[in-house]
Amino acid sequence: MAEKESDSKKKGGLPPNLTPGKKGKLKFSFYWIYAILAVVFIGIQYFNYNSPVKEIYWPRLEEMLVNQDVEKIIVINKEKAEIYIKKEKIQTDTAYRDFNKKGFGSSSSQSPQFFYQVGPDNSFNTLLRDTRDTLLARMVRYGVSSYELQDFSKQYPYPPSYDTREDVFGNVLGYLIPIAILIGAWFLIMRFMSRGGGGAGGQIFNIGKSKAQLFDKDTSVNVTFNDVAGLEEAKVEVMEIVDFLKNPGKYTQLGGKIPKGALLVGPPGTGKTLLAKAVAGEAKVPFFSISGSDFVEMFVGVGASRVRDLFRQAKEKAPCIIFIDEIDAVGRARGRNQMTGANDERENTLNQLLTEMDGFATNAGVIILAATNRADVLDRALMRAGRFDRQIYIELPDLEERKAIFKVHVKPLKFDMEVDVDFLARQTPGFSGADIANVCNESALIAARKEKKSIQKQDFMDAIDRIVGGLEKRSKIISAHEKKVIAYHESGHAACSWLLEHAHPLVKVTIVPRGKALGAAWYLPEERQLTTFEQMYDEITAAVGGRASEEVFFGKVSTGALNDLEKVTKQAYAMVVYFGLNPEIGNISYYDSSGQSEYSFHKPYSEKTAEIIDKEIREIVESAYKRAKKLITEHKEQLEQLAKTLLEKEVIFREDLELVFGKRPFNIESEKLLPVSSPAKTKPKAKRVARKVKPKEEPPDSPTKP
Repeated sequence: MAEKESDSKKKGGLPPNLTPGKKGKLKFSFYWIYAILAVVFIGIQYFNYNSPVKEIYWPRLEEMLVNQDVEKIIVINKEKAEIYIKKEKIQTDTAYRDFNKKGFGSSSSQSPQFFYQVGPDNSFNTLLRDTRDTLLARMVRYGVSSYELQDFSKQYPYPPSYDTREDVFGNVLGYLIPIAILIGAWFLIMRFMSRGGGGAGGQIFNIGKSKAQLFDKDTSVNVTFNDVAGLEEAKVEVMEIVDFLKNPGKYTQLGGKIPKGALLVGPPGTGKTLLAKAVAGEAKVPFFSISGSDFVEMFVGVGASRVRDLFRQAKEKAPCIIFIDEIDAVGRARGRNQMTGANDERENTLNQLLTEMDGFATNAGVIILAATNRADVLDRALMRAGRFDRQIYIELPDLEERKAIFKVHVKPLKFDMEVDVDFLARQTPGFSGADIANVCNESALIAARKEKKSIQKQDFMDAIDRIVGGLEKRSKIISAHEKKVIAYHESGHAACSWLLEHAHPLVKVTIVPRGKALGAAWYLPEERQLTTFEQMYDEITAAVGGRASEEVFFGKVSTGALNDLEKVTKQAYAMVVYFGLNPEIGNISYYDSSGQSEYSFHKPYSEKTAEIIDKEIREIVESAYKRAKKLITEHKEQLEQLAKTLLEKEVIFREDLELVFGKRPFNIESEKLLPVSSPAKTKPKAKRVARKVKPKEEPPDSPTKP
């Protein structure tokens, strides 16, 4: 390292295009050509501007002829007349004193002092002749002798001399300048193509070159493992890979081999790419970063060529790391798409990638990192040991991990001391790292919109509401009857979830329109890894409680339960088809974890079984609906009181339900995490959307978090 530092000092901090090469010579740069051309043109302009030969017009020239100052006139190429002044006139006449200054002009008769633009006709000769005749007539009138007249005629510059000259320099420039402009335009276009195409790979002649971005010791990457929170197990494995490259002898001296690749798998927003950036910041080895889509090109063979070029560069820089983001763009299983035929460009690229990953030497020092959220569609040959030896699963963060992520993202924020990171982590179950970062940023924007000096706890709550449910729309026009229906609908959800043991604890209910929803209820889902039939059945019952409340109180139902019905249908289908929780179907699961059924045109069960599945799903949903109607009918007065409170306040909390229904008779562990809110307050607290109530025929989207 000391030698490298001394070498960099010897270079004197020159820019990259002027750093000495291997032989000590300066590297060539096209900027030199631009500089030389600029200097030449500036010099030409300066020379023409400071030329001692001045242009004059006929009145001035006529005056010189009358005073007999002109020695001779030479017409060049019938375009320009050069005027030569007599030497004695230059030395004695004050009108020509500028030509006596040192370094300006010349008093020699070998160079002209003035020039006159001659017209295309013969008018210049006519003017000279008429002026001569006028002067001779005047001299005769004043009695000048014939000898003096003859001497005057000899000295008078008529007729002028004629000469033909060729401007070699001007002709050469006339040919070179257009060529130089074309060449410069060509280089400029190629440079723009290079920038638009991502470096050298964007140029037409380098289209097969790799587009990977290189991060090494000269490239500053500010992300480190300290910036990656909540991924402790994944960081351990990735840090071990970095240690492989730093101290390979520690692992190979016992006969072990350095892993060739590690695949980061997890849902979107969990920090896979961020973890790779931290590897680039921590590793003191070259780090190549490229996206899987960069290998895909419209030209045949380009993808495979870029793969070869990437690994060639990596072998030259070994030990190093190659990171391929979204590898599913190029690593999708072969043979899935039968319409394109055998000569599929993506498959050729994947074949080349497979060859390169298992082709170089065992301890070559090149490790592949890749990230994807669709590991089920990757080719099996790509996933085998020897290519990706390790698969690092990155799941959604749990409570403790969310605390650590919040601590990272609130560092640059100015917030009040009342903001509790532990409280925020409890109110965001199911949030990914990207969601938490968005919550922190959105809270700062909300506080700034309200012209606050610091971010308060309520701003974080409002940010969670906005991310999960959308922006409040208090100005939305809703009729009184529709508002009443929405209130009873949401009260039905709240009552069923309060009276059922395994339903999620309620946090808040609102009938204020938010996003596409006309009303919503926030829950705090229990963070569990296993779910029983009773738990899922209670959740379905609570979900259909809104429609059941509409039927009990109004005798008819509306389209507002579309999102609820979509949710319960998918949940009931999963109970029957995937989880084996239905006695009629039995302990059978038709779930395909490999993703092969995505490209299949037939179902893995018979038509008779499909009929049984449809029947069982319908029975589960209908029985849950009858159960919800029974609960609402039994507590009709209490639910009506709750709906009136909701119509009055528009937002109610858990404490309002306790006043109406009393304490829940169930000892739910997750309820200990609920925030304590005052029933008198109308500001929303810890919020969690479970469903949306939709207006009439508008088919809604479901932005709810799991």
